Amino acid sequence: MEKKSLNFVLIGRSGCGKGTQVKLLMEHFNNLVSISTGDLFRDLARRKTAVGKIIKKTITEGGLPYDDLAITLWMHAIAYRVKENEGIIADGMPRRVNEAKALDRFLVFLGREDSFFPILLDISRQEAFNRLTKRRICRKCGNLIPWIGKFKKLVVCNKCGGGLVYRPDDRPEAIKNRLDYYDKRASKVADYYKKKKKLIKINGEQPIEKVFADILKEVEKKI
Repeated sequence: MEKKSLNFVLIGRSGCGKGTQVKLLMEHFNNLVSISTGDLFRDLARRKTAVGKIIKKTITEGGLPYDDLAITLWMHAIAYRVKENEGIIADGMPRRVNEAKALDRFLVFLGREDSFFPILLDISRQEAFNRLTKRRICRKCGNLIPWIGKFKKLVVCNKCGGGLVYRPDDRPEAIKNRLDYYDKRASKVADYYKKKKKLIKINGEQPIEKVFADILKEVEKKI
């Protein structure tokens, strides 16, 4: 029987390291397509459309657009980008329980429900705030530099040597709004998967390499 492609969702507070672990998982499995709702919304915010302008304002204020738009964006991305022999790795979605339920239905449609792993990168609110107020992004290539471990010492981008700046949506007020949203609503997604006995919980305050090793260990148990 043909081995199914693995599919991952990474859940956690902003700053928990989802993007970093996405890159590591993609390098390890070599057939994963990254679906980032944050990237999809930031791309939309650059569009000179009515929706684009609303999204830009929402992101700047640290809010999240309404559910149906998020679902439409990632469902469209999966439908048009993911091939049959490729897995899905999602960063930043689902952020609401109804979105998680929509993803479950879509995975059933794709025949991927048995090869799906929701992973919670668990960090405290204070740790998240510290990381978010200090992380930077490359002005040239867009590489996100986390405020953790060896990355704290970087003065230029480790990918292209470009200058580092702070993201517009990483202002303290916007960060507080995002963390509030996680506590009030997005954290319920982890509870949803926990009740379904699917959730893999990882201590996200460990070094990057240890977080990754723990993810692989837990996934291996379930394959």
